[in-house]
Amino acid sequence: MVAMASALPSSVSAAEPIRLALIEGLSGPLGNGGEAVFRNLVWATERINARGGVKLPGGARPLALLRFDSKGSVEESLSMLRAATDQGVRVVLQGNSSAVAGALIAALDKHNAREPEHRALFLNYAAVDPALTNAQCSFWHFRFDADTDMRLAALVEVIAQDRQLKTLYLINQDYSFGQHLQRQARAMLAQRRPDLQIVGDDLHPLGRVKDFMPYASKIRSSGAQAVLTGNWGNDLTLLIKAAKDLGLDTRFYTFYGNALGVPGVLGEAGVDRVLAVAEWHPNVGTPDSERFYAAFRQRFPKPEHDYLHARMQLMVEMLVAAMEKAGSDDPIRVAKALEGLRLDGRPLGVAHQGWMRPTDHQLQQPLYVSVMRRVGEAGVPHDNEGSGVGFRTLRYLEAGQAQQPTACRMRRPE
Repeated sequence: MVAMASALPSSVSAAEPIRLALIEGLSGPLGNGGEAVFRNLVWATERINARGGVKLPGGARPLALLRFDSKGSVEESLSMLRAATDQGVRVVLQGNSSAVAGALIAALDKHNAREPEHRALFLNYAAVDPALTNAQCSFWHFRFDADTDMRLAALVEVIAQDRQLKTLYLINQDYSFGQHLQRQARAMLAQRRPDLQIVGDDLHPLGRVKDFMPYASKIRSSGAQAVLTGNWGNDLTLLIKAAKDLGLDTRFYTFYGNALGVPGVLGEAGVDRVLAVAEWHPNVGTPDSERFYAAFRQRFPKPEHDYLHARMQLMVEMLVAAMEKAGSDDPIRVAKALEGLRLDGRPLGVAHQGWMRPTDHQLQQPLYVSVMRRVGEAGVPHDNEGSGVGFRTLRYLEAGQAQQPTACRMRRPE
């Protein structure tokens, strides 16, 4: 359990904490991503506690974050969910794998129906398969990341404007998220850039490839001018490292190229070649953003800890706002308070804003497409991971521009 902030008043620190269970791969080949998430959520809970905790009718209560290491496995994640609910935890957090998220949604639906006195909510910060808020949408599940179609549409918007681009290679992880991205990328590109030739299309095992040189060689042989990938964690870092080692002069349109080792690996070689889409990045340039980033760097000063996502901070802030609105931490009351909730996190130091769409529990939020540039250039005051390179905004989409339709037919509890 994460220690409570020492600045808490004694009356708050003595109150029973509201426990949040992080179920994530904290070890194994993708453990670096899980630990990076943990740092974000530690900071989010610390900030709430420093303000006095969650203000409820019975008195203020602090947040406490529990670690449950799923090792990136669906089976282990389900075991950790049972352990968390057995301990009476009412809020579960997960995101690094849509396959895991889908299994957790199904299991939590059954648990909440069987044991209404021990219900729990699932807050998702990174599992972006659209099916999770469409075919599998659940009253108990809320997603705070932009889904695959939202992120992909933003990247395709930039690709569509690059009329010099003629050939593209697709490479993704072989599970629900990567498979959907593969299909949807072809559909969107066929509509927006029917002249663009897809010269390669690979799916590879999630977290099991140690050497991406064979894939980099295929990309070179294909003659692709650019690569579109949803890879994350070491699967992205190792892919781009292989491309660098092979000397590929290829542009990478990525979902996650602005964090988790990619800037540090590429450095100068990634300038003008790596693009990323996110809800925020350190060089957004507003005063709120500058204060937000400076506060995080003060808390986590090591360059290798440079992995900050505004949506994770907003997720915790919105959870607390919903609890305070409901006057309770009861999952069904909190879920109803979350539906339709709008929160501008900027006054709270989050530098981000969002609206929780009631129909499918998909957060609607602005998106940025950015490109890697040298630190110190116009629009790039901050680098990533001490690499000397950072990201500059290419395209900003308001929440209304980024939203996608939903096919959710949600079943609500009586």
